[in-house]
Amino acid sequence: MENWKTIRLGNACSVNSSSYSQKDNWSFINYLDTGNITDNRIDVIQYIDIKKDKFPSRAKRKVKENSIVYSTVRPNQRHFGIIKSIPENFLVSTGFAVIDVNSDVLNADFLYHLLTQSSVVEGLHAIAEQSTSAYPSIKPSDIEDLTIEIPDLSTQDKIASILTMIDNKMMLNSEINENLEQQAQTILKEYMDKYHYTLMPLSIIAEVIDCLHSKKPEKDNDSNRQLLQLENIKDNGFLDLSYQFMISESDYNNWTRKCEIHEGDCVITNVGRIGAVAQAPRDTNVAMGRNMTCIRLKPKYRIPAFLITILLSEHMKREIRYNTDEGTIMGALNVKNIPKLQFPFFEENVFYELESLLSPIRKQFEENSLQNQRLAALRDTLLPKLMNGEIDVSAVRI
Repeated sequence: MENWKTIRLGNACSVNSSSYSQKDNWSFINYLDTGNITDNRIDVIQYIDIKKDKFPSRAKRKVKENSIVYSTVRPNQRHFGIIKSIPENFLVSTGFAVIDVNSDVLNADFLYHLLTQSSVVEGLHAIAEQSTSAYPSIKPSDIEDLTIEIPDLSTQDKIASILTMIDNKMMLNSEINENLEQQAQTILKEYMDKYHYTLMPLSIIAEVIDCLHSKKPEKDNDSNRQLLQLENIKDNGFLDLSYQFMISESDYNNWTRKCEIHEGDCVITNVGRIGAVAQAPRDTNVAMGRNMTCIRLKPKYRIPAFLITILLSEHMKREIRYNTDEGTIMGALNVKNIPKLQFPFFEENVFYELESLLSPIRKQFEENSLQNQRLAALRDTLLPKLMNGEIDVSAVRI
């Protein structure tokens, strides 16, 4: 790090430099709220017709290409990203700090990756927890006051290129998986329109298994027993095991009821993100955690691709909403109601014909998801080493 220099971040960037005013007189806005971006992946941009719809009071921050948006509330939830494509009349929430770099000093992609390091995120979250506001939050000045070490711009460009290439591949895999899921749901709908079926309870084809333990066990990093957490259950239907919460065998053996999750099993959440479903990939052997239930096909029915497809369908989402108990503070999907969820039961030959169409889609989906796990692990290993100069990138060509 001989040629690296230490700077105060605020001396090389501006924060919240441009805001919307009534003088702009836009007839509509495209609005990004803090909860709608995570790790640079945007879920939705809201279109708001100002003449018809209520103008969100927090829709004020303007951005430009390569602006970094960084949520000031609970930084550990990772609601941040770097803006590359800007729709017309685009505003983001005042819950973001909008960071624009001085391009003579900083590469915006380099800074974005620097700010997303776990050490930086955890440091900012620690500051947030000391705040006196209603929620753990940081001030723009907390970001500006960060002291960072940076190399020359050429080296920044190379580091940013390496990390962005990994991120772009992960994003492409995710987009392919969204398309694959749409294909699977389209095929399912076509079969429901084309073939006769009877609505039957899920218990016809699957066992529903819950576990019972009174409290969350202590984390034990020396153990080989992984416990599933809600963080492992992704909204796209994949069980991501890269986040590991290890527990002791003694804690596990003390549970009244326990369940190990294996390939093809589906896990559904009972509280919080009620009805979130994911299917375990190959080589899975983990203990099921709290507030979730296992749905395991009976040996007679070898239709795992159908199972996850129907559990992710709009039909089943309606079933889950209908069987959710809203009488509790958070709402809950009672384990006793899961076997009663109604699904389309086809003739056996139709089932297996449908499975033959869905299976290759699910296999490709799983492979893309597993590749993203490996890429994320590679990025997380490289990131701190690149940012502290441990890896020499002088020979890299971009």
